[in-house]
Amino acid sequence: MASTLNALKARDDRPHRARSRSIRLLRVTRREAHAAVERAREIEAELERPKTRSECVDGPRPCPHVSCRHHLYLDVNPHTGTIKLNFPELEVWELGVSCALDIAELGGTPIEAISDLLNVTRERIRQIETKALSKLSSLADSRDLRDFHDG
Repeated sequence: MASTLNALKARDDRPHRARSRSIRLLRVTRREAHAAVERAREIEAELERPKTRSECVDGPRPCPHVSCRHHLYLDVNPHTGTIKLNFPELEVWELGVSCALDIAELGGTPIEAISDLLNVTRERIRQIETKALSKLSSLADSRDLRDFHDG
């Protein structure tokens, strides 16, 4: 936890980061895609990937498991297959904070810090927060309706 806070402070001293970059899979040749998959398999084979958060908490940081859905290095859009590199100028091992779950454990973190960690604007963080709260609200509403129907 202390290392995460130190990484947050260290990021404030850095110059402005490059914008994230998206890669459409349609533009990647089969040879390039196959080579990337093989390299990822080699790296994953060298490391035993944790299956639960409790196994992951004390693991190496920055986390080498880029394929984890909580890793901040890249995002994959399941609908289009587009890969978004959140930090195109950095390698995985150069990230200060690499896991969204580590950030969540910090609790209330200022929007500015979160926007730096995710390499997006404050406005985008606000939009994500609004969407998440809306989903949570609709989930709570559906539970209330289910309880009403079951009763």
